[in-house]
Amino acid sequence: MLDHPAFLILAIGLLYILGFGGLSLLRRQGLSTRFAVESLIVSGLGAAVTFAFPGFPPLLFLVLLYLVTMRVRLLADLANAFLARKNFPRAMATYRAALKLWPDAVSRQIVLINRGVAELRAAEPETAYATLTEALGDQEFKIGAHYLSAGYYNLGLAARRTGHEAEAVHHFNEAIDALPHSIYAQAARRALQEHSPKQEPQSGTDEKTG
Repeated sequence: MLDHPAFLILAIGLLYILGFGGLSLLRRQGLSTRFAVESLIVSGLGAAVTFAFPGFPPLLFLVLLYLVTMRVRLLADLANAFLARKNFPRAMATYRAALKLWPDAVSRQIVLINRGVAELRAAEPETAYATLTEALGDQEFKIGAHYLSAGYYNLGLAARRTGHEAEAVHHFNEAIDALPHSIYAQAARRALQEHSPKQEPQSGTDEKTG
């Protein structure tokens, strides 16, 4: 009985959860209960299908599991690709779509940070300021030092471009404290030295959300 293909599906699902959970710990991100629950539900459904149709391919199950559980971050990556091509309307529409797909807390913060960056690049500093403030306002969930540094740096740019220089200095220092050797910390140090919006380094996260 234990050699039935359905048990292989369940084993793949459990290893998938453990693998992504380990990556989250390495990235110092919070562990997502929703991710684990969704993975277990999909694994249970996959096992049920395999009981009914023993020929159901395990590789297909793994692909479906990945698409379902990573849907929000995959859409964020797609939005970032549109942003790289300066297709701002499609990027914004894709970020909005990602936020409608029931993201967990960490994925939601990551999407908001990337959307704030897009708004900065689209010359919408007021909107970016509001988006990034929302993204970084709740630190109950850990999104990792990389995203924190990127988020605070870009929030500093948004604050400076909306006339909140004292707040900008504060956020630049937060970017440095979050990850001192990151490219965002280096850019924040330059921004602190320059004190001139015209000389600011380009805003961005420089990495896909994943």
